[in-house]
Amino acid sequence: MKNFQGRVAVITGAGSGIGRALALNLAEKGCKLALSDIRLESVQETAKLCERFTRDVIADALDVADKNAMMAYPEKVVAKFGGVHIVINNAGVAVSATVEETSIEDYEWLMGINWWGVLYGTKFFLPYLQKADEAHIVNISSVFGIIGVPTQSAYNAAKFAVRGFTESLRQELADTHIGVSCVHPGGIKTNIAAYARYKTGPNGDTSHATAAEKFAKLARTTPEEAAATIVKGIEKKSPRVLIGADAVAIDVMARSMPESYTTVLGQLLKLG
Repeated sequence: MKNFQGRVAVITGAGSGIGRALALNLAEKGCKLALSDIRLESVQETAKLCERFTRDVIADALDVADKNAMMAYPEKVVAKFGGVHIVINNAGVAVSATVEETSIEDYEWLMGINWWGVLYGTKFFLPYLQKADEAHIVNISSVFGIIGVPTQSAYNAAKFAVRGFTESLRQELADTHIGVSCVHPGGIKTNIAAYARYKTGPNGDTSHATAAEKFAKLARTTPEEAAATIVKGIEKKSPRVLIGADAVAIDVMARSMPESYTTVLGQLLKLG
């Protein structure tokens, strides 16, 4: 997909962070935008920012974990724009706690958004993408979809699921006009750590404020840089997109030390 002019892009979690940056990037390239977020005011603000580039933008409050809402959403988008070309399943949340500390309700909450939201967004938009002349699905996993990290069992489970699902889907659609990308961001300067359900961090921190502050310092990649990398991945029909030098390093570590990386990771976490 080399030309984005007039293409219809759907972005979940567009109220801030990578989602907002993607919306602005694609708006500037001429896309029509269907933006959603659980926080209506935030996504409306994103839409207003995008109006510098396009008037073809709608903003909706949407809970991606709500199957019925997600099932109805594609019809609304198509009724407005006549079709869909790009779907970016970006909405995500975090839980930081040991398995013992993490409640079943916390697992259900995170999996509803980070896993089921991706599945719903893919499954319910797929029939409309099949009708387009060209199309692309982007599912946001994480470097935590490549390695396991202590206190991140819920997040790991969801992001590994996204990775496996997306890689399977890509093979199924390999001979079609629909591109499929699985995205693995490293540390991105977003609010995900600040908004996390937090009890204990990977290095033993029990202070949410301290952990969020450390994450902000360690996260080197801006949402705008992440968005530019993702859009380039769409252009190149890249099956796998790593974002940030830390993501590349983690990927190399997991490939070269698939059994022993946890020892190295443990030492690095102690330094943190």
